[in-house]
Amino acid sequence: MANYEKNANIILKLAKQPENSRCADCGAHDPDWAVYRLGLFVCLNCSNTHRNLSNMVRSIKMDIWEDELVELMKSSGNASAQAFYERAVPAYYYRPRENDYIVLRDQWIKAKYDRMEFTEEPKNPPLPYTTGFHEGILWKKGKKNMRFLKRRFVLSQKAFTLSYFNKENEIVVWYNAIRAVRYAYLKSAYPTGSDEELIPKITRNYLKEGYMEKTGPLQNDLFRKRWFTLDSQKRTLFYFKGQLDAVELGVIFMGRESNGYTAKEHVPKHARGNKWKYGIKMETPTRQFVFMCEKESDQKEWLDALRQVIQRPMTPQDYNTEASIK
Repeated sequence: MANYEKNANIILKLAKQPENSRCADCGAHDPDWAVYRLGLFVCLNCSNTHRNLSNMVRSIKMDIWEDELVELMKSSGNASAQAFYERAVPAYYYRPRENDYIVLRDQWIKAKYDRMEFTEEPKNPPLPYTTGFHEGILWKKGKKNMRFLKRRFVLSQKAFTLSYFNKENEIVVWYNAIRAVRYAYLKSAYPTGSDEELIPKITRNYLKEGYMEKTGPLQNDLFRKRWFTLDSQKRTLFYFKGQLDAVELGVIFMGRESNGYTAKEHVPKHARGNKWKYGIKMETPTRQFVFMCEKESDQKEWLDALRQVIQRPMTPQDYNTEASIK
């Protein structure tokens, strides 16, 4: 006869082992659920996806554990399961984290345990993001009317291009297909680069985004509210009329501090039209830019982000970006 109290203590001890203290699928701390047929400890959100796949799930605290199920959990665990189900995950494939969109977690779990994509023995033919070529329908925002319209896209790893035509596929497949081509391009552009160096370059890393007021090139120009996006990888500060605009109004390259690029607090003497009072002056070798922030905390965050970029050494690719913007 099973000793349920003893089994419950064994399960709790297994869940506290370092390898099981994070969700096997998204990395969330202290998972409360177990997928006992697979030997996994998972969080509540990921357990729901496993239930939908008909994987048997139990609470490690509230459910009764029979001897047979305890033995299954003892014989596996997160590290063992991950070594099998994740042994062939492509370097570019995005591994979802705890707070990511649910569709990313769902497709990651289905890819691992249902389709077994990463075991080197997949149950289904290779997916499009592994072949270097993919085509289908996506919605694209237009430049003029800002409306989203259906377009047929063709992604080619061979040509390093994403083309679209005027004449709805699964978003996660598209996402990883684009990442795969970008990864292949980076391997070509940086032949000596390691995965640790290249993976962060796959997608743009927006260090800071938000609204600021911006004046024109003349001191007496009116301030206007603009949406700013700081791309730290490209050392560029884009500004848009609004947050959802597809095309920027302008772009500012941010070189190195030693080359005449600075960012500091500033109180303009001849401000017109501004509603906010926390100023920033961004100086480049050819022009001064004045921005106004709504809050002092916003001013500090923007200054920290801008200085983080201009204090970083420039790469040969950065000089090419600077020349193209000029």
